[in-house]
Amino acid sequence: MTNPASPHKPALLDRGSWGEARRIGAILRKETVGGVLLLVGAMAAIIFANSPWGDAYETLRNVRFGPEALHLNLSLATWAADGLLAIFFFVAGLELKREFVAGDLRNARRAAVPIAAALGGVIVPALLYLLITRGVEGAARGWAIPTATDIAFALAVLAVIGRFLPTALRTFLLTLAVVDDLVAIAIIALFYTEDLSPVPLLAALAPLAVFTVLVQRRVRSWWLLLPLAAATWALVHASGVHATVAGVLLGFAVPVLRSQKAGGPEAGPGLAEHFEHRFRPISAGVAVPAFAFLSAGVSLGGLDGLGSAFRDPVVLGVAVGLVVGKPIGIMTATWLMARFTHADLDEDLTWVDMLGLSILAGIGFTVSLLIGELAFGLGNDEHVKVAVLSGSVTAALLATVVLRLRNRVYRRIHEIETADVNQDGVPDVYQIGRSEAADR
Repeated sequence: MTNPASPHKPALLDRGSWGEARRIGAILRKETVGGVLLLVGAMAAIIFANSPWGDAYETLRNVRFGPEALHLNLSLATWAADGLLAIFFFVAGLELKREFVAGDLRNARRAAVPIAAALGGVIVPALLYLLITRGVEGAARGWAIPTATDIAFALAVLAVIGRFLPTALRTFLLTLAVVDDLVAIAIIALFYTEDLSPVPLLAALAPLAVFTVLVQRRVRSWWLLLPLAAATWALVHASGVHATVAGVLLGFAVPVLRSQKAGGPEAGPGLAEHFEHRFRPISAGVAVPAFAFLSAGVSLGGLDGLGSAFRDPVVLGVAVGLVVGKPIGIMTATWLMARFTHADLDEDLTWVDMLGLSILAGIGFTVSLLIGELAFGLGNDEHVKVAVLSGSVTAALLATVVLRLRNRVYRRIHEIETADVNQDGVPDVYQIGRSEAADR
């Protein structure tokens, strides 16, 4: 066993409290199921698109419906990208706010490492993409495609190869993905908004404000909140800002903690936990898999088609950004944080573990496909789909190799982290030191 980190030094990675570990474990279990469904949806789309019924798949994606007067006569694929993903981003907004109010990100010292890692994992892939595609007309619009991490896809891979991954690494991966989502939301809002219409955007503030007042007063009535949320979404969509941003704003409006009354009990879980419990299964089990099915289908065109795709600098830029840029950015940012803060890794963990996790973060799917559609237009992003799929699969395979090398160590850590000798429902390692728990 490696020597424990000095108690006088901050830990670069640690498992946190039992309450936080239990909450994160519950989230990861739900996202893992969602990740499996996402993979099923993506595989079904690819098989469908390359089958004799490929034309039927395109016809399905292009079916249009919705009220034209409200600018909502959209194709099924657009409804999935703008509508269903709004649910995904609503849950992301809830999780983001919770992390900053009551989770790891409320502590500046603990938040610094995943925030720096996430920013490194955004900046380096974008720079590599721009370097590879320099001089290619119009290619620069896709710079943000390789910057996103798909936590559901990554967890589906972990479910197969890393069931015993230590809590500290799982917590780091989830927190990094949360920050990554925040950066992706900002990128979509700032860089992929065209023909901004201020009037609908300002009008969206009215239903959003009423929604905020109601949830702050702990109103849960769906017949009040759902129409307000739909109106906010429709007005943001009409403004030219991508409609998924409305989901994030609605998530930010929901209180994380109960208000603490004078002389009353301490503040506890607020309405955000209730909404997350209700909407995360819808997001992970319906919204994201449906989006994957309607977005991932790409006609590969055999070996000639794939060869043509990989001669496209955009494809190389996206794939290299995901497979190479992500781990370089995350590892570099984390190493710099360790050097300048004099922090140590958690005991038993090494930089090989961080490398495996950084490679795993190169799995970009849901948001990468969405940004590809925004950058190049629906129907003009076929090569982007090839790049995202190939880059994500390559990252998954490389991460599998690295993390499997440490599986024996992870099993031993898992045994320590789950041991409960006194059977009080709380693992001993959260009540005493790891060394003492290991000696029991």
